Amino acid sequence: MNSKVDVKSYAGFREITWICLFILYAPLIVVTVYSFNASASIAAWGGWSWQWYIDVFIGPESAKFKKAAFNSFSIAIVAASLSTFIATLAATAILRGGRFRSRAPSVALITLPIMVPEIVLAVATLIFFNSIGFTRGYLTILVAHVAFCIPFAYLPIQARMQGIEVTFEHAAMDLYASKAKAFTRILLPLMMPGIISGFLLAFIVSLDDFIITNFVKGAGVETLPTAIFGSVKQGLKPNIMAISTMLLSLSIVMVTISYFVSKWDNTK
Repeated sequence: MNSKVDVKSYAGFREITWICLFILYAPLIVVTVYSFNASASIAAWGGWSWQWYIDVFIGPESAKFKKAAFNSFSIAIVAASLSTFIATLAATAILRGGRFRSRAPSVALITLPIMVPEIVLAVATLIFFNSIGFTRGYLTILVAHVAFCIPFAYLPIQARMQGIEVTFEHAAMDLYASKAKAFTRILLPLMMPGIISGFLLAFIVSLDDFIITNFVKGAGVETLPTAIFGSVKQGLKPNIMAISTMLLSLSIVMVTISYFVSKWDNTK
């Protein structure tokens, strides 16, 4: 006899949940609040002010942060686009390519980077670039980001394609459409919510990445996360909190959009 177990009924579940939420989100709330601190010292509250957000754009370090932001956004856009394209092809081959012997290993190989610790991926990527004599810089960051963003783009696309009945394509081919037209006219539009969701997730993962970027970047090439880390080593300043808050807000918006896009049903 199967019976549903309500985990909320266990003793201490509510308390543990609140403790976990506090540990996760309290530091983010503190950073957000202190980004509006009028005082230059993070040890004292000087009232509410937007000055540190203005300082990010026109302050003494604005040129460095603008260059880092350009690198971050350009890499994130290109990496997300390429990884989404590759993930779409992979999902189509695996889910619509019929049965083949290496299907299960292919899925495992694509999703493996999510389960492997990021520090291991960073070290492996660094060793790979050094072994082939690839000079570290902007291009190495881009290649590394494309590689580890593929599984993040693949999972929403795969989930979307699994929910699309193959009868749609069969009906199109019964009406004399070729396989290519059935894909471009029927399957691809139905997959679009998953593709957009995968792109947004890959974009935000690339934009926020620090560990792999810090390993494979060359001298003089910075992204926003590495620029923030470099500034923090010289002392924690309110303008760093302002940049962190803006990045956090962008991440929340992108993930929220990705969630709602993935739930969009355009098969009706």
